[in-house]
Amino acid sequence: MKIGFDNEKYLNMQSQHIRDRIAQFGGKLYLEFGGKLFDDYHASRVLPGFKPDSKLQMLMQLKDEAEIVIVINADDIEKNKVRGDLGITYDLDVMRLIDVFSKRGLYVGSVVLTRFADQPAAVKFQKKLEENGVRVYHHFSIPNYPADIELIVSDDGYGRNDYVETSRKLVVITAPGPGSGKMAVCLSQLYHENKRGVKAGYAKFETFPIWNLPLKHPVNVAYEAATADLNDVNMIDPFHLEAYGETTVNYNRDIEIFPVLNTMFESILGESPYKSPTDMGVNMAGNCIVDDEATCAAANQEIIRRYYDAMCNNTKGNGSPDEAYKIGLLMKQNKLTADDRAVIAPALKLAEDTGAPAAALELSDGTIITGKTSELLGACSAMLLNALKTLGDIPKKVDLIDPAVIEPIQKLKVENFGSENPRLHTDEVLIALSISAVTNPTARLAMQQLEKLRDTEAHATVILSETDTRTLKKLGIHLTTEPHYETNKLYQK
Repeated sequence: MKIGFDNEKYLNMQSQHIRDRIAQFGGKLYLEFGGKLFDDYHASRVLPGFKPDSKLQMLMQLKDEAEIVIVINADDIEKNKVRGDLGITYDLDVMRLIDVFSKRGLYVGSVVLTRFADQPAAVKFQKKLEENGVRVYHHFSIPNYPADIELIVSDDGYGRNDYVETSRKLVVITAPGPGSGKMAVCLSQLYHENKRGVKAGYAKFETFPIWNLPLKHPVNVAYEAATADLNDVNMIDPFHLEAYGETTVNYNRDIEIFPVLNTMFESILGESPYKSPTDMGVNMAGNCIVDDEATCAAANQEIIRRYYDAMCNNTKGNGSPDEAYKIGLLMKQNKLTADDRAVIAPALKLAEDTGAPAAALELSDGTIITGKTSELLGACSAMLLNALKTLGDIPKKVDLIDPAVIEPIQKLKVENFGSENPRLHTDEVLIALSISAVTNPTARLAMQQLEKLRDTEAHATVILSETDTRTLKKLGIHLTTEPHYETNKLYQK
């Protein structure tokens, strides 16, 4: 990808801006962290140059001043809610987050169980955390939240919640996913700090939408496409426009809740420190875009990818027609079509010519590599091997893997594992290639090209198996597929 974002500038500017906000509130700041603290691949795709762990790296610059509080909804523990991108439950993700933060030298102060009502699974989870030395606090449901401000900002509202003991200037409030109660934890802490005579403030860190980019900038539209299932809509912040005469972008939920938040701030602090939702934010990403054309191109690709993902999810029964319809409208607004994704047409053409599933991949220099279905290999497996040959300047006729090596693997799959598909998946091909590389210098050369596949684009003409999808994702390949399966079977693996 062509670089469009200055990551080093972002790290320095963002950490300094947070320090300035801490100072604004007298030395104590509760920072609600929206989105992912690390593994933020959406941001790295639409802001080429942004590293997936940039926000974590930024916090590393503040690690002596910061502590992390992880928030999880007790109902989500009871319901075994799963993170779609990782396939693990929220409670397991809390433990994963603790391990990741601790490994990086970041201090995890505690875990807060919100909407706590002695749910058996939540009680069991608390015991497990405490046995491992993690402090756990309880926050409770408040009737008629967030409308009944008089009750909320009282000893019977926030006052019932446990006061979370913290020791650092910057308290980062994060969670495994949306709906965990991060903002409520921040406001509850402000209430308790104020009662203790401690001056503290609140700020929000959301990467998207980027407040100082135009409303219809592709980066902001890509965020709207990414959150189509949540019905998030980017809007001009009317409070900011009225207060400063300046046009900024925020999203509907923050704008809708701001009058309530403002009243809460006034009730807790005596006066509100903010005149708009935009004021609450500390995101500096918009100031670090160095090539707008490259950024727009990357964001447009993300919009198209999200459209295909939504259509495929609908086919799988995991999405809704409304989501795909909404993203389709965003594509039309940005004048985007399938022709704007270079890998789609070649893949469809090869499938038409061969009468079987096909795939295409675009290398970083724009070269298009295709792969067709054969008796030995699936289309994506063939595409991968062809791409590695091209990158390693290996002649097309050279077999990277001896057919004699592939055949016993096929026999194992069919005769021992009961698979109906003898063709090798992408992970099986890479394992076979890595074994071949021990004695075959050409295979070794091909293996050395794998890193060059990161941030390339690919398209397949059928929905792939979970195995192929995961493998391509691990290689850093940005994949789309047509929204239908190879066969009409009801049970798809």
